[in-house]
Amino acid sequence: MTAATLEPPAPAPAPAAAPGPARRPGTSRRVAWLLGALALLAVLALASIAVGARYIPPGQVLHVLLHREPASEDWIVVHHARIPRTLLGIVVGAALGLAGALMQALTRNPLADPGLLGVNGGAAAAVALGTALLDLRSFGSFVWFALAGAAVAAVVVHVLGAGGRSSATPVRLALAGTAVTAVLTAVVNGLILLDPLTLNRFRYWQVGTLAGVDAAVLRQVLPFLAAGGVIALLLARPLNAMALGDDAGHALGANPGRTRMLSMLAVTLLCGAATAAVGPIAFVGLAVPHLARYVCGPDQRWVLLLSAVLAPVLLVGSDIVGRLVLHPAELQVGVVTAFVGAPLFIALVRGRRIAQL
Repeated sequence: MTAATLEPPAPAPAPAAAPGPARRPGTSRRVAWLLGALALLAVLALASIAVGARYIPPGQVLHVLLHREPASEDWIVVHHARIPRTLLGIVVGAALGLAGALMQALTRNPLADPGLLGVNGGAAAAVALGTALLDLRSFGSFVWFALAGAAVAAVVVHVLGAGGRSSATPVRLALAGTAVTAVLTAVVNGLILLDPLTLNRFRYWQVGTLAGVDAAVLRQVLPFLAAGGVIALLLARPLNAMALGDDAGHALGANPGRTRMLSMLAVTLLCGAATAAVGPIAFVGLAVPHLARYVCGPDQRWVLLLSAVLAPVLLVGSDIVGRLVLHPAELQVGVVTAFVGAPLFIALVRGRRIAQL
């Protein structure tokens, strides 16, 4: 018997440990991000009141906010122009952030944005028709046409996505929204090319701007934005249940059909009112929910809440940048968000694959 046969057999290698569940951000980190975003939004709001063609020092801003002096030029500028503009930027930004997060959760498509269901296209087409046929000129008159157009487009998309008696699926909704948006875009282009007067009036609204919008428009759109925001936040739990599919969501107590209909209602209210007030704003609803998921995980309760705060940060900050780069003239906020939002979205995609978000 050789020495090799007398050696004990080598022990079998220990099985590799199963990978544990992915680590999720803790509640303390989420709360810290939320509080930090709120603090940054407060700072940007004060800066938005101070910055413009007429610069008002921060100390004077606080004085004007705390004391009523209707005869003062600073008081008039702050209360009649910059406070309504800043508040509108905050509520519109929150609406776009909520709508984008809701769309991406509803369609389970990380590239979805508020325009995917044809809502923005419907609002734009209605405003173009009203401008061409009824000589619309004011933002106040745009509101009702944009809301009606957004609602009609959302209903058409849902009917097409349902495919008869079957339920509307995320893929069908996305395809129907893309088709309806293409048709509506062709309608808008045809109207503005055939009527130069419509082009001159429509192009300023189409760029997306917070300038020239008074408190009356804010009062008109605020009820619609508030209703859409409440519906969106109440849908967080059903959307969490439907994250793994309709069958799993139904087993967990969610109603997929009702959740989709309420989601479309919320997106219509949020996007229709926001688009009516300031025009189409790009990249806010697309990029911000990705940042929210990156820092707080996939829980829709936190994604929706954080998106509603981070989106106004992006929109108000972009509006401030637009006032500074061409001072004393202004660059429209819709242009600035495209320049700021696109690199932010690219950085998020390169840093973490979309499929993992």
